[in-house]
Amino acid sequence: MNSRPTTIKLPTMGIDVPASLRTRQRSGSIVKVEKVGDGSLEEVLDQNGYVNINANWVNAKGAWLIHIVLICIGKLIIDAIPGMNQQVSWTLVNLIYLAVSYLMFHGVTGIPFGSDLHGGAYDDLTLWEQIDDGAQYTPAKKWLTSVPVVLFLASTHYTNYNPWVFAINFSALVFVLIPKLPQVSVNVCLLVRS
Repeated sequence: MNSRPTTIKLPTMGIDVPASLRTRQRSGSIVKVEKVGDGSLEEVLDQNGYVNINANWVNAKGAWLIHIVLICIGKLIIDAIPGMNQQVSWTLVNLIYLAVSYLMFHGVTGIPFGSDLHGGAYDDLTLWEQIDDGAQYTPAKKWLTSVPVVLFLASTHYTNYNPWVFAINFSALVFVLIPKLPQVSVNVCLLVRS
């Protein structure tokens, strides 16, 4: 019985790569996951002592769907106002959603309930900074960033690309998206709130 070799030897390709290209290091990714806060031992212990129910609801079942449901309910309520046209209706829905989400995620610091369990570890952090323990580019944060963008695109489309309404909706969108960027620190947001 003839046995087969278990390894295969391939011929060399004869492609010469210059040494400068072979020793080049890989470039880093533009996406960087980092935590927010000073990371002191006391803060870490206080944050990990109990579950932060203020921020964990964002990853709960149905939490993402509620944004779409609230937008649809708001649209139906605003459309029920007599004499309301589509341009004003979509602009109001967009502006109200952006204002409420800005206030909820970026305008208030700390934990509204059960704050005594965490020893003040979250007092200087907004809800956005508390979500997923401050890690950036998580699925929840991507969803919460994409909802205002999609709503802006829908409101722009249904307002027939009116430049004045576009300017209003776009400036509100930028105002809400800037605090979501990882480059914006807690101190910059606190200056805006002061």
